This record gives sequence, structure tokens and C-alpha cells, in this order.
Amino acid sequence: MATLEIRDLHVTVETEDGPKEILKGVDLVIREGETHAIMGPNGSGKSTLAYSIAGHPKYTVTGGSVTLDGVDVLAMKVDERARAGMFLAMQYPVEVPGVSVSNFLRTAKTALDGEAPKLRTWVKDVNDAMDQVKMDRDFATRNVNEGFSGGEKKRHEIVQLELLNPKFAILDETDSGLDIDALKVVAEGVNRFRGQGDRGVLLITHYTRILRYIQPDFVHVFVGGRIAEQGGPELAEALEAEGYDKYVSATV
Repeated sequence: MATLEIRDLHVTVETEDGPKEILKGVDLVIREGETHAIMGPNGSGKSTLAYSIAGHPKYTVTGGSVTLDGVDVLAMKVDERARAGMFLAMQYPVEVPGVSVSNFLRTAKTALDGEAPKLRTWVKDVNDAMDQVKMDRDFATRNVNEGFSGGEKKRHEIVQLELLNPKFAILDETDSGLDIDALKVVAEGVNRFRGQGDRGVLLITHYTRILRYIQPDFVHVFVGGRIAEQGGPELAEALEAEGYDKYVSATV
């Protein structure tokens, strides 16, 4: 059984006043077939966790471990993490001028598989993936995320998820800035990915609205760089009613 395991993870980021610790000992285990939701207020370290797992150079791991099927993820380069089966959907997807969506996706698939997909089959796969998220096929010829709306960028991330099909998907506030129609489309894409039965999902969000469409197996409350509480879907419902105040107060 594939397992992504995070143990006592400590992470700092460089500031004008020197290194600042953001993650202060995070423990989390995600097994294939499981969906974990991390919820918490702004500034609690949720995105730092996502980017640290993915290998963003801005963040320095000062302690702890991250392993994928027992292999040290922190020793891997970013591209090696992707080839090992990890995927990050960013809260604010970046624009890549001069690179078309089609070329970007095919290059990524080639890097993962070690060989380029057959062009005729690949075009059909890309079109099918775009159709699934109700994205105009003309977007395949446009530069990556350039001039895309927030919803179009998030749909494009789901197209990537569909085509690259990793073992574990880390989705950083995929619901951010989406209207209700786009939210449903994105959630359907995540649910198709989960439906394979052997894929793991780490879903990071502020709000419970996306959890109405993507049912998590586990919910973790993230405050002050740590997991303050964890439980099942009922915990998300409690957070909707009560907010994060009691957890924030406990860390002050």
C-alpha cells in the first residue's frame, strides 16, 4: 500500500529579521485510497506544508522527515518527487509565457514516463480531459495560464491531474476564487481521480464548501504550524459552526 508519511516536520522561511519557523512539528500519514482535508485560518502554515512536501526552494526543512513508500522525499529534487508520484495544485497557479498548454502537458508527461506519448493518442487525451472540466479546447494552444481567469487556471490544474495521474495529489486551496459552477466541475475532477481507489489526496482549504462535494476520510485542524485536532467529516461540520477561535486561543 502506497504511503506518504510526514513525521515531526519543522520548516523555516527566511525573513528580513532572519529565519522564521512556520511548521513546528507536523505528523501526518496519508495512505492510498485516503482523502485528508487540512483546514485552518490564514497564516497557520497550510500552504507551507504543501510547498515543503513539493520541494519549493523558499522553504528550509530543519527537522523531521517526509517519505513516500519508505523513500526519503526530502533527498529528492523537485522533478524526482513528481516522477515518484507526487502532484501539487497551487493556490495561485503561475503563468508561463511562451509555452503552450499542449506543449507544457506533453513535456510533463514525457518527463514522468521517460518517453513521449504518441501524438495522435495524446491530442485525444488532452481534448477528453478538457471536455471533462468543460474547458474550451482552444485553451490547449494558449500560453500556460496567461490571461486565464481564476476558474480557468483551476480547471487547467485538474486537466493536469487527469493526464499525469500521480499517486498522491496535494491540492492547495483548489476552491479559492471559484464560483459554484467551477467548484462543482473541479470537485468532480478530484472525485474522478479518487475514484481509482488507490490514489491519495491531501486537500488544503479554509472553508467547508468544497467538502460538500469531496467527502474526506479525515479532517485535520491546522493552527500555529501544527495539527491541533483531527477527526472525521464531522469535524469539518463543527468548524463550520464554531470556527477556529478555540484552537487559535489555545496557541496564544
